[in-house]
Amino acid sequence: MNLLSKKRRLILQAGAGSLLGFPLTSFSQGAYPNRPIKIIVPFPPGNTIDILARLVQGKMSSVLGQSVIVENISGAGGRIGMAAVARANPDGYTIGAGQSGTLWVQPHTTKDSQFDTSKDLVRIALSVRNFNVLVRTNNTPFSTLPEMISWAKANPGKLTLGTNGEGGFPHLWFEDLAKQAGFTFTFVPYKGATQVATDLVSGQIMVAADGVSAMVPFINSNQIKLVAVTSEARAPQFPNTPTVAETIPDFSAAGEFGFVGPAKMSPEHIRILNNAINTAIQSPEVREKLPGLGLTPIVQSAEYFEQVFTKQYERFGNIVKAIGYQPK
Repeated sequence: MNLLSKKRRLILQAGAGSLLGFPLTSFSQGAYPNRPIKIIVPFPPGNTIDILARLVQGKMSSVLGQSVIVENISGAGGRIGMAAVARANPDGYTIGAGQSGTLWVQPHTTKDSQFDTSKDLVRIALSVRNFNVLVRTNNTPFSTLPEMISWAKANPGKLTLGTNGEGGFPHLWFEDLAKQAGFTFTFVPYKGATQVATDLVSGQIMVAADGVSAMVPFINSNQIKLVAVTSEARAPQFPNTPTVAETIPDFSAAGEFGFVGPAKMSPEHIRILNNAINTAIQSPEVREKLPGLGLTPIVQSAEYFEQVFTKQYERFGNIVKAIGYQPK
């Protein structure tokens, strides 16, 4: 058989193999990613984490050269969507958008979450951080955080606090604040931030703890008053408002948002996704929109996200134990 005949035979074998579904690496396997990537958002459209996912979606697609699709799977405070991420094939084509409540608060406050965030998810990129605010109704007998603490100590249990949900992130950081400062209060849980703000405006509760974005309209219209912010440094939006740390040293309670995937994802896929997400976060079209949402960009490695997760997971587990909260 001459050389030309051998070449023809090889070409025919390759074609036949392709038709029969043989794993011809050089023809059928492309570099990751070679098909669309799905981001599961565990909340309804319009939630902060949903807005973030849709902000980075387009730029991620440009960087990766593939479509990026956002799918909302809401319910059970985010647990249903996060469980779907945990159960997904760890091939890098299904990831999730998570935040403080779903990643390191709920594992300690929920009896049956169907998955373990510390074992069943990998951290890909921590993308933004916001801060919570402590706000008061206009007719309280105190104005500042030190005054609130003194009043609460002098009137045990009479300080009424409203937050969005029992055992949620705002509730637990305020419990931590009360424990460190040495005062007691009466907790009033609500189903939504709008209800919290409405009752605060009308004076049904004295103070509220929540994310900044939910309270800004009421603050700006002078219907409620800012007491303190939970960021490490004073917030640019409210430069005259002190941090909680100015009264309770080293105290902070940041809401953090990032992207996770199912356990056993390839380290190379994590690196590629981390780079795409970070590139999106740094893009002018995304960065210019973040301050209006009360969000500060974070551009870090997956290892950094893992460090933050480990620290916060332990912290909130300790808070839950310290206050004797019973998972529900």
